[in-house]
Amino acid sequence: MSNDKESRNIATLRAALAAVGDVDAQMAHYADDAVFEFPYASPPGRIEGKQVIAEYLSGALAIFRMKLTVTEVYPTTDPDTVIAEFRSEGTVTTTGKSYENTYITVMRFRDGLIVSQKEFYNPNAAVEALKAD
Repeated sequence: MSNDKESRNIATLRAALAAVGDVDAQMAHYADDAVFEFPYASPPGRIEGKQVIAEYLSGALAIFRMKLTVTEVYPTTDPDTVIAEFRSEGTVTTTGKSYENTYITVMRFRDGLIVSQKEFYNPNAAVEALKAD
């Protein structure tokens, strides 16, 4: 059974992912000292700080236009840690190719805001979508 803190954090996770494409709306759900990690990126990436994350997302989402859909949420024994699966559907603006991927994210929260997002996905899907024909 979920508690209030866990429910609030799951709602924040869903709202942040639903806002992808509107960086300001998405960043409203992140703490100033938030960290994004992409362990499967080439090279693996770590972005620290809300402003730096916003700048990164502005660039990335100008190329990857997509909608994210949460498919599963897995609460943990710590109400401030939530694991979720989601999928993306969209296009790459530089190639016109479709882009679809599946992701697993581990999010950590403090006071209802995201402080850490570690995202696991198939980097090959992005590489293929970015390749010009």
